[in-house]
Amino acid sequence: MSAKAREVATIFQQAESNQAPLRVFDEVSTAGEAGASTREKTLSPADLEAVALEVAREAAVLIRRRRGELADEHGHVGVVGTKTSEVDPVTEVDQASEKVITEQLLQRVPGSRVLGEESGLSSEDSAPGEVLWIVDPIDGTVNFLYGVPAYAVSIAAVVDEQPVAGVVVDVTGQVAYVAHAGGPARRLQDIADKAAAVTLRVEPAEQEVAPGGALGKALVATGFSYVAEDRRRQAERLTRLLPQVRDIRRIGSAALDLCRVASGEVDAYFEHGLGPWDHAAGCLIAARAGAISVAPDYDVTKEAKALVLAVKPGVAAELAELLVE
Repeated sequence: MSAKAREVATIFQQAESNQAPLRVFDEVSTAGEAGASTREKTLSPADLEAVALEVAREAAVLIRRRRGELADEHGHVGVVGTKTSEVDPVTEVDQASEKVITEQLLQRVPGSRVLGEESGLSSEDSAPGEVLWIVDPIDGTVNFLYGVPAYAVSIAAVVDEQPVAGVVVDVTGQVAYVAHAGGPARRLQDIADKAAAVTLRVEPAEQEVAPGGALGKALVATGFSYVAEDRRRQAERLTRLLPQVRDIRRIGSAALDLCRVASGEVDAYFEHGLGPWDHAAGCLIAARAGAISVAPDYDVTKEAKALVLAVKPGVAAELAELLVE
């Protein structure tokens, strides 16, 4: 772990909080190339990234096709149920996407397990060195409902509780963000052409220091819960933060926001109360691009209201100080 990441870790360790403990990781701490055991062979992080990309690409094709078939005259798609509240929707396309992803991952990597947002764990049995896939079939479902072009498929591979590969496919933009432990974060401008990859590097904030600190020139993305009381607390936190930064963005997809930190489109992203499927892939991609990522363990649910953060190193400590409670 880098010195700046250790500084952020210390800030969260010293803060008095009833929330779940947070893991801090960065490019240094995700440099390992440990393989993952399966029933048939050992797969490298690069192998797992390739599998996740193929499956996420197939799911994105399904999502685009089904949206075209289901959208009404206003461009809206209906819901089949809700999750945390009446405004937190599930569509039949979420379910169909997760079904395809789960089937494909288990077929391509026998002996692995899947943790999906809609259907939970594919198996309770676990073994050391196995692959746990963490899947969000559509991250940004409300955007999907309304036709706002910001929703994604997110797939991460985790081995022994460590993220080793992550893929986020922007469904409408047909762009993929990918990374694996020990490898660079990349953006595939054409998800069918790996040769078109652009390496992502977080620009150090020290080059843009503003009077009073680098945070003052930081563009910060965030998101909000679908539970009314949680939203009230998030709004209070935002009123404290807003005067301290350049501006705030709310895009509606945690996975894409984390990738935007990696690509430099925003300087930081934070949100409380995400599920593991929201952050597992994106946090690894941001870390491999040079950002500092903060997240709870993968068994921590939304109800714990834990913080997820990805931030360029030069503003990381300042932002962490403002976010501790």
